[in-house]
Amino acid sequence: MTATEGDPAANAICRPRGGDSRPLKATIGQNRKFLFFDWTGDVVEALGVCHRVHFLNKVVSWVEVIEARPGPAVDVSDATLGGVPARVFRAKGGGDLKRGIVYFHGGGWSLLSARMRSYDRLCRKMAEDLDAVVVSVDYRLAPEAMFPDQYHDALAAARAFLSDQVLERYRLDPERLCVSGDSSGGNLAAAVAQELGSDDGLTARFKAQALIYPVLQALDFHTPSYQQNQAVPILYRPLMAHFWLLYLGADPSLEAALLANNHSALDQPATRAKLDWTALLPGERKNGFRPVPAERGSPGLLDQVPALLDARAAPLLAEQAVLGRTPKAYVMTCEFDVLRDDGLMYARRLRDAGVTVTSDHYEDGFHGCMAFTYLPVMSGVGRRSMENYIRWLDHNL
Repeated sequence: MTATEGDPAANAICRPRGGDSRPLKATIGQNRKFLFFDWTGDVVEALGVCHRVHFLNKVVSWVEVIEARPGPAVDVSDATLGGVPARVFRAKGGGDLKRGIVYFHGGGWSLLSARMRSYDRLCRKMAEDLDAVVVSVDYRLAPEAMFPDQYHDALAAARAFLSDQVLERYRLDPERLCVSGDSSGGNLAAAVAQELGSDDGLTARFKAQALIYPVLQALDFHTPSYQQNQAVPILYRPLMAHFWLLYLGADPSLEAALLANNHSALDQPATRAKLDWTALLPGERKNGFRPVPAERGSPGLLDQVPALLDARAAPLLAEQAVLGRTPKAYVMTCEFDVLRDDGLMYARRLRDAGVTVTSDHYEDGFHGCMAFTYLPVMSGVGRRSMENYIRWLDHNL
């Protein structure tokens, strides 16, 4: 399905003119707050007080993290899943087996939490509307944890979710299970779907993967969406490169080389084909942009950050045979998001591998829009995207 633009007054993003993408006032206000705290984090780190990420997570914890509170329709509790902390949302009532969803939050593998108010509201609504059990995973975060730590946490939680013990404990229907996540959590969900899709030893398997504006590669920072939206809130192009280097445990000074595509991976035809947006994107998303490779890629960056080529970190680089064993997919993308083309290319590669894919694109969407669903930061596209995501789960799980 493809979302329509709807009432322009409800849109959270204005269509760009001359390459200038501008969010509406509600999003601008929230972005200014983020930029202030981000700048303050830089100052705190420069003064030697603490890492900027620790400061930002302290702010998030103070403002957003809430206790597990059961509601009229959903039981909520904190638990562990495969040794990983998690928050469990379980719809009350009903004698039948329930649908199950394991969810990974976003935040550049270094920020946010499953215990945040926005994720609590989302998972609570999913559990209630779907009569489901939703387990939101609090995987370890950078800088203390680096790839593959976050991936291993996600995989351990997902394996435990599929185990007989958990299925029996929460009365889950083994035929109606899904792995999902947004942004960096969408990255982890895609990587988990690939690994477990190829595991013939599992007795229960995921029926679906639902990826919300996922980040899937770090080799081309000049896709049309990166070029078009490089200065669009909330996720700026340099910030995404910063998140990648933090996740992969790499020297932050490599950011300029990463942003310049100054590496030799794009010189390799087999690798390039997996993220060749000139072939993988629909024509209307190319928007007249051209590839921007380095004149001659340097092998030095890949020597220092070999995980750039690891499909567990960058699921878009997986082989076609691996993609073909993953479950049917839902991929949400937003026009005003640097990650738009990651999702669109992944949807295309999944289809080419024989996977059934629903591509849900929002012409007025921006990165993180699904968190802008409730007052005081409610947006039309945030509400529509959440409702359509849950509707897809209802119809496909």
